[in-house]
Amino acid sequence: MDYVTLNNGVKMPMEGFGVFQVPDPVQCEQAVLDAIDTGYRLIDTAAAYMNEQAVGAAIAKCGVPREELFITTKLWVQDAGYEAAKKALQTSLDNLGLDYLDLYLIHQPVGDYIGAWRAMEEAYREGKLRAIGVCNFNAARLLDFCESVEMRPAVNQVEIHPFFHQKEAMKIMSDYGVTPEAWGPFAEGKFDIFTNPVLTEIGRSHGKTAAQVALRWNIQRGVVVIPKTVHKDRMEQNFDIWDFSLTQDEMAKIDILDMGHSNIVDHNNPEFIKMLHNLKVHA
Repeated sequence: MDYVTLNNGVKMPMEGFGVFQVPDPVQCEQAVLDAIDTGYRLIDTAAAYMNEQAVGAAIAKCGVPREELFITTKLWVQDAGYEAAKKALQTSLDNLGLDYLDLYLIHQPVGDYIGAWRAMEEAYREGKLRAIGVCNFNAARLLDFCESVEMRPAVNQVEIHPFFHQKEAMKIMSDYGVTPEAWGPFAEGKFDIFTNPVLTEIGRSHGKTAAQVALRWNIQRGVVVIPKTVHKDRMEQNFDIWDFSLTQDEMAKIDILDMGHSNIVDHNNPEFIKMLHNLKVHA
């Protein structure tokens, strides 16, 4: 396992385990236990995933010292704002059964995220958060944010996969010292990614699958990945990406796959933004 050093000196695993769309508490707890047993140390959840308590139960049972784990959760749109964010953070800590988080992220660039950021900066100084960051900030919004806040985000978690390279956002992240982290590194199964001929051919030359090639491609671009599966054999396969490297020619072949836009979410769609505001994760 490789690590990246964030802009505040904290070391973060380059590969983690995500629990998006695993709301069942029994299944989620077992999946996290299996992931930790496989070797994952970065676990990524969110208030909006409605499974923080299950993740916390797995953390308590896993037998791995807390300091060896890197736990991430996220602030939902409903709790954007200074006072609301302070309360939401404590709720997440309580749900997870933790005294601190390794990374706390603003889940969406919607609502009073500047007010929320001020609360997160305070919690960071108090030692409740080892690092703070954002999600889904495009290039322009991230640049504006970095120019507007006292503490620049350590991480920007965005959609990045072989069919959407986020080149403009990646440049801004590099310019401002923000580490990119990929949600949906398998494009949520779209575009026949697991049988894509380019990825499959590259994988064949290394004795790897198309999925492993997709993860390795992101890693070599300096992008943290958080693949999700509830099947332990696939967890093990996704984790088996540290014994090979893609050549420059292979990276160039994958570069051609970039469509330059998302086919999963559109943060410029008013209906999508309205949906984010209307989605409540608590009363």
